[in-house]
Amino acid sequence: MGVEIRVDGLTKSFGRQVIWEDVTLTLPAGEISVLLGPSGTGKSVFLKTLVGLLKPDRGHCWIGDRDMPHLREHDLYETRKLFGVLFQDGALFGSMNLFDNIAFPLREHTKKSESAVKKIVMEKMEMVGLLGAERKLPGEISGGMRKRAGLARALVLDPEIILCDEPDSGLDPVRTAYLNQLIVDLNAETHATVLIVTHDINTARTVPDNIGLLFRRELVMFGPREMLLSSDEPVVRQFLNARKVGPIGMSEEKDVSELEAEARMGHDPGVLPPIPPQLMTGDGRLRTTQRAPGEWLRANGIVPPPGSFVDEAGRNWLEEWPRYVAERTPVGGGR
Repeated sequence: MGVEIRVDGLTKSFGRQVIWEDVTLTLPAGEISVLLGPSGTGKSVFLKTLVGLLKPDRGHCWIGDRDMPHLREHDLYETRKLFGVLFQDGALFGSMNLFDNIAFPLREHTKKSESAVKKIVMEKMEMVGLLGAERKLPGEISGGMRKRAGLARALVLDPEIILCDEPDSGLDPVRTAYLNQLIVDLNAETHATVLIVTHDINTARTVPDNIGLLFRRELVMFGPREMLLSSDEPVVRQFLNARKVGPIGMSEEKDVSELEAEARMGHDPGVLPPIPPQLMTGDGRLRTTQRAPGEWLRANGIVPPPGSFVDEAGRNWLEEWPRYVAERTPVGGGR
Protein backbone atom coordinates (compact mmCIF):
# COMPACT_ATOMS: atom_id res chain seq x y z
CA MET A 1 0.00 0.00 0.00
CA GLY A 2 1.20 3.50 -0.75
CA VAL A 3 2.37 6.06 1.78
CA GLU A 4 0.70 9.41 2.43
CA ILE A 5 2.85 12.45 1.61
CA ARG A 6 2.19 15.63 3.58
CA VAL A 7 3.83 18.86 2.43
CA ASP A 8 3.59 21.86 4.75
CA GLY A 9 4.84 25.38 3.97
CA LEU A 10 7.50 24.16 1.55
CA THR A 11 9.61 26.93 -0.02
CA LYS A 12 12.48 26.62 -2.50
CA SER A 13 14.71 29.22 -4.13
CA PHE A 14 17.97 29.30 -6.05
CA GLY A 15 19.81 32.39 -4.92
CA ARG A 16 17.39 35.29 -5.21
CA GLN A 17 15.05 33.43 -7.53
CA VAL A 18 12.07 32.01 -5.63
CA ILE A 19 10.80 28.88 -7.38
CA TRP A 20 7.71 28.39 -5.21
CA GLU A 21 6.82 29.22 -1.62
CA ASP A 22 4.52 28.04 1.14
CA VAL A 23 3.35 24.99 -0.81
CA THR A 24 1.01 22.89 1.32
CA LEU A 25 -0.79 19.75 0.15
CA THR A 26 -1.44 16.12 1.01
CA LEU A 27 -0.98 13.33 -1.52
CA PRO A 28 -3.37 10.63 -0.27
CA ALA A 29 -1.93 7.15 0.16
CA GLY A 30 -2.56 4.87 -2.80
CA GLU A 31 -4.06 7.58 -5.03
CA ILE A 32 -2.90 8.99 -8.37
CA SER A 33 -2.23 12.74 -8.37
CA VAL A 34 -1.17 15.01 -11.23
CA LEU A 35 0.86 18.21 -10.87
CA LEU A 36 0.40 20.78 -13.64
CA GLY A 37 1.79 24.20 -14.39
CA PRO A 38 3.34 26.27 -17.17
CA SER A 39 6.95 25.57 -18.09
CA GLY A 40 9.42 26.96 -15.56
CA THR A 41 7.13 26.84 -12.52
CA GLY A 42 9.28 24.31 -10.66
CA LYS A 43 7.36 21.06 -11.08
CA SER A 44 10.50 18.94 -11.52
CA VAL A 45 12.13 20.85 -8.65
CA PHE A 46 9.16 19.83 -6.51
CA LEU A 47 9.70 16.14 -7.34
CA LYS A 48 13.40 16.39 -6.51
CA THR A 49 12.53 18.04 -3.21
CA LEU A 50 10.05 15.29 -2.33
CA VAL A 51 12.68 12.60 -2.82
CA GLY A 52 15.33 14.56 -0.94
CA LEU A 53 17.63 15.36 -3.87
CA LEU A 54 17.10 19.08 -3.20
CA LYS A 55 16.71 20.66 0.23
CA PRO A 56 14.01 23.32 0.64
CA ASP A 57 14.67 26.70 2.24
CA ARG A 58 11.99 25.98 4.79
CA GLY A 59 8.96 23.79 5.39
CA HIS A 60 8.28 20.10 5.89
CA CYS A 61 7.78 17.07 3.66
CA TRP A 62 6.48 14.14 5.65
CA ILE A 63 6.78 10.68 4.13
CA GLY A 64 4.76 8.74 6.65
CA ASP A 65 6.36 9.83 9.94
CA ARG A 66 9.67 10.94 8.39
CA ASP A 67 10.33 14.60 7.59
CA MET A 68 12.62 14.44 4.54
CA PRO A 69 14.37 17.86 4.84
CA HIS A 70 15.39 17.11 8.43
CA LEU A 71 16.57 13.49 8.17
CA ARG A 72 20.11 12.41 8.80
CA GLU A 73 21.94 11.15 5.71
CA HIS A 74 21.56 7.47 6.57
CA ASP A 75 17.83 7.82 7.28
CA LEU A 76 17.36 9.87 4.11
CA TYR A 77 19.08 7.15 2.08
CA GLU A 78 16.82 4.48 3.58
CA THR A 79 13.65 6.53 3.06
CA ARG A 80 14.50 7.06 -0.62
CA LYS A 81 14.07 3.31 -1.08
CA LEU A 82 10.32 3.92 -0.72
CA PHE A 83 10.45 5.84 -4.02
CA GLY A 84 10.52 4.73 -7.62
CA VAL A 85 11.18 7.49 -10.16
CA LEU A 86 10.41 7.58 -13.87
CA PHE A 87 12.54 10.35 -15.36
CA GLN A 88 11.59 12.48 -18.38
CA ASP A 89 13.76 10.63 -20.87
CA GLY A 90 13.84 7.28 -19.06
CA ALA A 91 17.44 8.01 -17.93
CA LEU A 92 18.64 4.58 -19.05
CA PHE A 93 22.34 3.71 -19.24
CA GLY A 94 23.08 3.65 -22.96
CA SER A 95 25.78 0.99 -22.70
CA MET A 96 23.57 -1.44 -20.74
CA ASN A 97 20.83 -3.61 -22.20
CA LEU A 98 17.32 -3.29 -20.80
CA PHE A 99 17.73 -6.23 -18.44
CA ASP A 100 20.82 -4.74 -16.81
CA ASN A 101 19.26 -1.28 -16.67
CA ILE A 102 16.23 -2.62 -14.84
CA ALA A 103 18.35 -4.85 -12.60
CA PHE A 104 20.63 -1.97 -11.58
CA PRO A 105 18.71 -0.84 -8.42
CA LEU A 106 18.50 -4.44 -7.19
CA ARG A 107 22.23 -4.98 -7.62
CA GLU A 108 23.02 -1.61 -6.08
CA HIS A 109 20.69 -1.65 -3.07
CA THR A 110 20.09 -5.31 -2.23
CA LYS A 111 22.06 -8.50 -1.71
CA LYS A 112 19.76 -10.66 -3.76
CA SER A 113 21.18 -13.55 -5.76
CA GLU A 114 21.33 -13.27 -9.55
CA SER A 115 18.55 -15.84 -9.85
CA ALA A 116 16.33 -13.70 -7.58
CA VAL A 117 17.28 -10.57 -9.53
CA LYS A 118 16.36 -12.27 -12.82
CA LYS A 119 12.99 -13.36 -11.48
CA ILE A 120 12.11 -9.84 -10.32
CA VAL A 121 13.36 -8.14 -13.49
CA MET A 122 11.43 -10.48 -15.76
CA GLU A 123 8.30 -9.99 -13.65
CA LYS A 124 8.54 -6.19 -13.97
CA MET A 125 9.30 -6.41 -17.70
CA GLU A 126 6.18 -8.50 -18.13
CA MET A 127 4.16 -5.91 -16.19
CA VAL A 128 5.18 -3.19 -18.64
CA GLY A 129 4.96 -5.36 -21.76
CA LEU A 130 8.68 -5.69 -22.52
CA LEU A 131 9.24 -9.44 -22.36
CA GLY A 132 11.52 -10.45 -25.22
CA ALA A 133 13.31 -7.08 -25.32
CA GLU A 134 15.64 -7.66 -22.38
CA ARG A 135 18.82 -7.87 -24.49
CA LYS A 136 18.13 -4.73 -26.52
CA LEU A 137 20.08 -1.52 -25.90
CA PRO A 138 18.19 1.75 -25.22
CA GLY A 139 19.32 3.07 -28.59
CA GLU A 140 17.68 0.15 -30.38
CA ILE A 141 14.14 0.74 -29.12
CA SER A 142 11.44 3.39 -29.47
CA GLY A 143 10.84 6.27 -27.08
CA GLY A 144 7.74 4.58 -25.74
CA MET A 145 9.67 1.40 -24.99
CA ARG A 146 12.36 3.42 -23.21
CA LYS A 147 9.68 5.00 -21.02
CA ARG A 148 8.29 1.56 -20.18
CA ALA A 149 11.79 0.30 -19.38
CA GLY A 150 12.29 3.30 -17.11
CA LEU A 151 9.00 2.50 -15.40
CA ALA A 152 10.02 -1.14 -14.94
CA ARG A 153 13.26 0.01 -13.30
CA ALA A 154 11.26 2.32 -11.02
CA LEU A 155 9.21 -0.69 -9.90
CA VAL A 156 11.92 -3.26 -9.12
CA LEU A 157 12.26 -2.31 -5.44
CA ASP A 158 8.45 -2.45 -5.03
CA PRO A 159 8.20 1.24 -4.12
CA GLU A 160 5.33 2.63 -2.11
CA ILE A 161 5.63 5.96 -3.96
CA ILE A 162 6.06 6.38 -7.74
CA LEU A 163 7.10 9.76 -9.15
CA CYS A 164 6.70 10.28 -12.91
CA ASP A 165 8.40 13.36 -14.36
CA GLU A 166 6.62 14.14 -17.66
CA PRO A 167 6.24 10.49 -18.68
CA ASP A 168 4.48 11.60 -21.88
CA SER A 169 7.34 13.89 -22.98
CA GLY A 170 8.35 13.07 -26.55
CA LEU A 171 5.57 10.51 -27.03
CA ASP A 172 2.81 10.66 -29.63
CA PRO A 173 -0.83 10.69 -28.40
CA VAL A 174 -1.30 6.95 -28.96
CA ARG A 175 1.80 5.97 -26.95
CA THR A 176 0.78 8.47 -24.27
CA ALA A 177 -2.62 6.74 -24.02
CA TYR A 178 -0.93 3.35 -23.64
CA LEU A 179 1.40 4.71 -20.95
CA ASN A 180 -1.52 6.29 -19.06
CA GLN A 181 -3.33 2.95 -19.10
CA LEU A 182 -0.20 1.23 -17.81
CA ILE A 183 0.13 3.68 -14.90
CA VAL A 184 -3.54 3.23 -13.95
CA ASP A 185 -3.19 -0.58 -14.11
CA LEU A 186 0.01 -0.52 -12.02
CA ASN A 187 -1.67 1.65 -9.40
CA ALA A 188 -4.58 -0.82 -9.22
CA GLU A 189 -2.15 -3.71 -8.80
CA THR A 190 0.44 -2.18 -6.43
CA HIS A 191 -1.68 0.46 -4.61
CA ALA A 192 1.35 2.76 -4.71
CA THR A 193 0.98 6.51 -4.22
CA VAL A 194 1.59 8.05 -7.67
CA LEU A 195 2.49 11.64 -8.56
CA ILE A 196 2.68 12.55 -12.26
CA VAL A 197 4.14 15.82 -13.52
CA THR A 198 2.74 16.51 -16.98
CA HIS A 199 1.67 19.13 -19.51
CA ASP A 200 -0.72 16.73 -21.21
CA ILE A 201 -4.25 17.99 -20.63
CA ASN A 202 -5.95 14.71 -21.58
CA THR A 203 -3.83 12.91 -18.97
CA ALA A 204 -4.79 15.47 -16.35
CA ARG A 205 -8.48 15.27 -17.20
CA THR A 206 -8.83 11.47 -17.32
CA VAL A 207 -6.16 9.73 -15.22
CA PRO A 208 -5.78 11.15 -11.68
CA ASP A 209 -7.77 11.11 -8.50
CA ASN A 210 -6.36 14.57 -7.64
CA ILE A 211 -4.94 17.54 -9.56
CA GLY A 212 -2.64 20.39 -8.47
CA LEU A 213 -1.51 23.50 -10.36
CA LEU A 214 1.64 25.56 -9.78
CA PHE A 215 1.68 29.16 -11.06
CA ARG A 216 3.37 32.42 -10.03
CA ARG A 217 5.53 30.71 -7.43
CA GLU A 218 2.62 29.17 -5.55
CA LEU A 219 0.28 26.21 -5.53
CA VAL A 220 -2.90 27.76 -6.92
CA MET A 221 -5.12 24.77 -6.14
CA PHE A 222 -4.92 21.11 -5.21
CA GLY A 223 -7.81 18.73 -4.74
CA PRO A 224 -10.04 16.04 -6.24
CA ARG A 225 -10.11 15.89 -10.04
CA GLU A 226 -13.69 17.11 -10.33
CA MET A 227 -12.96 20.11 -8.12
CA LEU A 228 -10.40 21.49 -10.59
CA LEU A 229 -12.27 20.44 -13.74
CA SER A 230 -15.31 22.42 -12.54
CA SER A 231 -13.32 25.37 -11.14
CA ASP A 232 -13.88 28.99 -12.21
CA GLU A 233 -10.39 29.99 -10.98
CA PRO A 234 -9.02 31.82 -14.10
CA VAL A 235 -5.61 30.18 -14.30
CA VAL A 236 -7.01 26.70 -13.61
CA ARG A 237 -9.73 27.15 -16.19
CA GLN A 238 -7.28 28.52 -18.76
CA PHE A 239 -4.69 25.76 -18.31
CA LEU A 240 -7.05 22.80 -18.19
CA ASN A 241 -8.90 24.03 -21.28
CA ALA A 242 -5.77 25.13 -23.20
CA ARG A 243 -7.03 28.66 -23.90
CA LYS A 244 -5.09 31.86 -24.64
CA VAL A 245 -7.46 34.00 -22.57
CA GLY A 246 -6.34 34.14 -18.94
CA PRO A 247 -3.39 34.99 -16.69
CA ILE A 248 -0.86 32.72 -18.47
CA GLY A 249 1.04 34.28 -21.35
CA MET A 250 3.95 33.27 -23.58
CA SER A 251 6.21 34.04 -20.66
CA GLU A 252 5.03 32.54 -17.39
CA GLU A 253 2.48 35.29 -16.78
CA LYS A 254 0.91 38.13 -18.73
CA ASP A 255 1.66 41.70 -17.75
CA VAL A 256 -1.01 44.07 -16.47
CA SER A 257 -1.50 45.78 -19.84
CA GLU A 258 -2.29 42.47 -21.60
CA LEU A 259 -4.84 41.50 -18.95
CA GLU A 260 -6.44 44.96 -19.07
CA ALA A 261 -6.65 44.71 -22.88
CA GLU A 262 -8.39 41.34 -22.61
CA ALA A 263 -10.83 42.80 -20.11
CA ARG A 264 -11.63 45.75 -22.42
CA MET A 265 -12.24 43.39 -25.34
CA GLY A 266 -14.66 41.40 -23.21
CA HIS A 267 -13.24 37.95 -23.90
CA ASP A 268 -15.68 35.28 -22.82
CA PRO A 269 -13.90 32.37 -21.05
CA GLY A 270 -16.61 30.10 -22.46
CA VAL A 271 -18.57 27.33 -20.81
CA LEU A 272 -16.74 24.57 -18.99
CA PRO A 273 -16.36 21.49 -21.19
CA PRO A 274 -17.79 18.14 -20.07
CA ILE A 275 -15.88 16.25 -17.39
CA PRO A 276 -14.69 13.01 -19.00
CA PRO A 277 -15.01 9.70 -17.17
CA GLN A 278 -11.94 8.70 -15.22
CA LEU A 279 -9.79 6.11 -16.98
CA MET A 280 -10.67 2.57 -15.91
CA THR A 281 -8.19 -0.25 -15.52
CA GLY A 282 -7.50 -2.25 -18.66
CA ASP A 283 -9.57 -5.20 -17.45
CA GLY A 284 -12.41 -3.06 -16.06
CA ARG A 285 -11.58 -3.55 -12.37
CA LEU A 286 -12.31 -0.76 -9.92
CA ARG A 287 -9.34 0.84 -8.23
CA THR A 288 -9.83 1.06 -4.48
CA THR A 289 -9.44 4.86 -4.55
CA GLN A 290 -11.64 5.47 -7.60
CA ARG A 291 -14.50 7.88 -6.96
CA ALA A 292 -17.92 7.58 -8.54
CA PRO A 293 -18.56 10.05 -11.38
CA GLY A 294 -20.08 13.24 -10.00
CA GLU A 295 -19.36 12.27 -6.38
CA TRP A 296 -17.41 15.40 -5.48
CA LEU A 297 -19.80 17.66 -7.41
CA ARG A 298 -22.85 16.25 -5.63
CA ALA A 299 -21.19 16.53 -2.22
CA ASN A 300 -20.51 20.22 -2.89
CA GLY A 301 -23.88 21.08 -4.41
CA ILE A 302 -22.57 21.64 -7.95
CA VAL A 303 -24.78 20.65 -10.88
CA PRO A 304 -22.60 19.43 -13.77
CA PRO A 305 -23.35 20.56 -17.35
CA PRO A 306 -25.47 18.14 -19.42
CA GLY A 307 -23.36 15.36 -20.88
CA SER A 308 -20.56 15.88 -18.35
CA PHE A 309 -19.98 12.17 -17.87
CA VAL A 310 -20.83 10.75 -21.29
CA ASP A 311 -17.96 8.78 -22.83
CA GLU A 312 -17.10 8.24 -26.50
CA ALA A 313 -19.40 5.22 -26.64
CA GLY A 314 -22.34 7.36 -25.53
CA ARG A 315 -22.60 5.84 -22.05
CA ASN A 316 -23.71 8.24 -19.32
CA TRP A 317 -21.61 7.21 -16.33
CA LEU A 318 -23.83 9.02 -13.85
CA GLU A 319 -26.44 6.39 -14.77
CA GLU A 320 -24.11 3.49 -15.62
CA TRP A 321 -21.86 3.63 -12.55
CA PRO A 322 -24.15 1.91 -9.99
CA ARG A 323 -24.80 -0.94 -12.42
CA TYR A 324 -21.09 -1.17 -13.30
CA VAL A 325 -20.11 -1.39 -9.61
CA ALA A 326 -22.82 -3.95 -8.84
CA GLU A 327 -21.55 -6.25 -11.60
CA ARG A 328 -18.05 -6.17 -10.10
CA THR A 329 -18.90 -6.37 -6.41
CA PRO A 330 -18.52 -9.88 -4.95
CA VAL A 331 -21.50 -11.37 -3.14
CA GLY A 332 -21.21 -10.36 0.51
CA GLY A 333 -19.75 -6.92 -0.20
CA GLY A 334 -16.33 -5.49 -0.89
CA ARG A 335 -14.86 -3.98 -4.03
